[in-house]
Amino acid sequence: MNLSGFDGFVWAAGLCGQILLLLVLWIRRRAKFFPVFTVYIAWSVLSTSVLTVALFHQSQRVYFYSYWYLGFIDEALQLLVFYELAVHVFCPTGVWASDVRRTFFGLVSTSTLVALLLTWLAQPAARLSIQIFILRSNFFSAVLLSELFVGTMVLSVTVGLPWKTHVARIAQGLGAFSMICAAKDIVSNYAGIGRDTHIFREMGYIQVLAYLACEVYWIVTLWQEAPAPRELPEAMRTKIYTLQKQVESDLEKIRKWRGK
Repeated sequence: MNLSGFDGFVWAAGLCGQILLLLVLWIRRRAKFFPVFTVYIAWSVLSTSVLTVALFHQSQRVYFYSYWYLGFIDEALQLLVFYELAVHVFCPTGVWASDVRRTFFGLVSTSTLVALLLTWLAQPAARLSIQIFILRSNFFSAVLLSELFVGTMVLSVTVGLPWKTHVARIAQGLGAFSMICAAKDIVSNYAGIGRDTHIFREMGYIQVLAYLACEVYWIVTLWQEAPAPRELPEAMRTKIYTLQKQVESDLEKIRKWRGK
């Protein structure tokens, strides 16, 4: 199969961006803090390489099924990345913040139901049942991830939990990409996949360019060091120290009282 010059450029740029991002995660030691995200980027490198081989050395049928099967795994990994980022935000010490766990899983359940409802309402026009399934599954994944990332950021701000810089950058990139994919899938569902796939291809270009922008954003922001956390004012530290001493004194009195 022959690619146009633009197709070849985008393909090569995407692969180079994935490899460079993987190197940034490794060299700057971000991989130990974001292992699932690192696996997701490594998988992207592998899947792009597999698709390259299928495109140039296999039949169009092999490439078609490889593209969609690998895409399903990609979507599953994005959900795992979302959970990893949520743990960084809501469970930084290994214990979920008070009352947040229930709210978080409520967010997940509600987002899933809304995404299922919107997917059920979508009526993509396509000639083959596999094409309808693909359009709907892509739409479901994009809507769900968009809801989850936006909801998580709103929830973290509402309850006043810390939003680490690198966590925020990864989430912002994936969240923006998911929303662009959702908008692209709305257009694709409306236009459908018929004999003329011009609109579907154009929407695919928008998605690829959006992902390239995310790669550049992640490479730049993850290479940089996260800002140092702000130190507590001296007056606040003094109050905390005094309160700690008071609590220790009260506990000692309680122990003595119970020992009588």
